Amino acid sequence: MKFCSRSRKNPEEVSGSPVEDNSSTGEQESALLKTIGWISAGLGAVALGLFVGRELRLRYKFNHRTPYDFYAHAGDENDVEVGLGI
Repeated sequence: MKFCSRSRKNPEEVSGSPVEDNSSTGEQESALLKTIGWISAGLGAVALGLFVGRELRLRYKFNHRTPYDFYAHAGDENDVEVGLGI
């Protein structure tokens, strides 16, 4: 079944007042602005969550240090022979 996108009424019967066109345009703009607002609010919430999560993780890691973390290269597995003259 094929649907016609145009109205089947006679053009004389249809009243094309500009007030109706402006109201539909205003509704479309309003919906677009609402969508953009919700998307920006969601992205802001994600950014805030990432920032807070990073800060909490850094504080957790800082508070759970071991005494060996105070020494340079503590826990390095590589044998570094730099500066030994070999």
